[in-house]
Amino acid sequence: MFAFIAREPILDREKDVFAYELLFRDGNGGAYPEHNPKRSQQIAEKFYALGLDDISGEKASFINFSPKTLIEGLPSTLNPESVIIELADNPATDSGLMDACKHIKNLGFKIAVDDPLLMSSQHAIFPLIDIVKVDVTKTNYEQIHKSLPRFLDAKVQLVAEHVRSHDDFVTCRDLGFDFFQGYFFAEPTERVQRHLPASKMNLVDLMGESSNATFNLERINQIIERDAALSFLLLKFINNPTINKRYKITSLRHALNYMGEVEIKKFIALLSLANLSDDKPIELIHMSLVRAKFFDLLSQTRKQSQNPPMGFLVGLFSLLEALLDQSMTDILAQIPLIDEVKDALEGKNEEFNAYLSVAKAFESAIWLTIIKQSRALGIDQKELHSLYNQAIVWGNGVRQSISAYFPRRKTED
Repeated sequence: MFAFIAREPILDREKDVFAYELLFRDGNGGAYPEHNPKRSQQIAEKFYALGLDDISGEKASFINFSPKTLIEGLPSTLNPESVIIELADNPATDSGLMDACKHIKNLGFKIAVDDPLLMSSQHAIFPLIDIVKVDVTKTNYEQIHKSLPRFLDAKVQLVAEHVRSHDDFVTCRDLGFDFFQGYFFAEPTERVQRHLPASKMNLVDLMGESSNATFNLERINQIIERDAALSFLLLKFINNPTINKRYKITSLRHALNYMGEVEIKKFIALLSLANLSDDKPIELIHMSLVRAKFFDLLSQTRKQSQNPPMGFLVGLFSLLEALLDQSMTDILAQIPLIDEVKDALEGKNEEFNAYLSVAKAFESAIWLTIIKQSRALGIDQKELHSLYNQAIVWGNGVRQSISAYFPRRKTED
């Protein structure tokens, strides 16, 4: 049970999420924290805490453990089918740690090692390793090129860490890496000035309606009825248990009566964004979902106006540049959002600038920024963590519903 945690995605060669690396604020260097029964009980009672399944959803978890924890024994609750044991230090100089690694392997766990020097295949730990992580900002590409064959021959999988751009991703993929850690996918592939295609205009219209202070049911019905796929997805989405656990919804009017105006605005914004880009990783949509819910919860906590749902919309649309490979200014010139939302997306609103700062800090486990922003927003750190945890759980649930209705994205160079 954890309250203070962050995660960073690790994507495969098709840019689908393979796993998340979990980073714990209470652990040394982000490692799994030492078990404290009393503290665990306090977290369970007072905070919105997460279990590993809540954090990673259906994906695997990379978790760094201290040598002490490994030698004394892993927590019995960990599942070897979903948890990958990560070692920051080479265990070869510690016989107790080597024995612990052998025991871990016998339990069925995979072992990942951070190794910027790309060890020799003669190394004592080599036969136990399943995955090697290489920080590509600290390792020469020529050295990587020379060293990779011995890992590939041994069927050891390779993770490129700190992949910062699409060009880095392509280079590492061509070298032979299997997985890629970093937020390269949340950066525009290239900034180009172009108009949104005519096929997306229904979505653009819906995005505009979601930010309107008034609610024009007939107008929204007309937009959705023009697109049979949107009509289908609307009913599929809205009847998903993550969103609606009680009643079978049969129409937008029925949904409005059941959910209310503000929730419908959030929903049509989400539906629009999920359909807007056909060739981007689903994790980019997932990040947008988590930000949307987090900004929404922050807005409610800060007593901001909820109609239109500014916090939700600004969080949801905060990654439009990466989704559309355009500057935010060019995008907003084509989408009929209200001025308040446009200003926030262009960084002209201090309130939402603070929300974005703390969201990025959670995404990268920059704990000092979280502490600073909790003071600036007047929200206790523990509550701030709790709000973000709720956003992760909500985002995981909605992501699962989205994944079921969208085809697998294809990787493009």
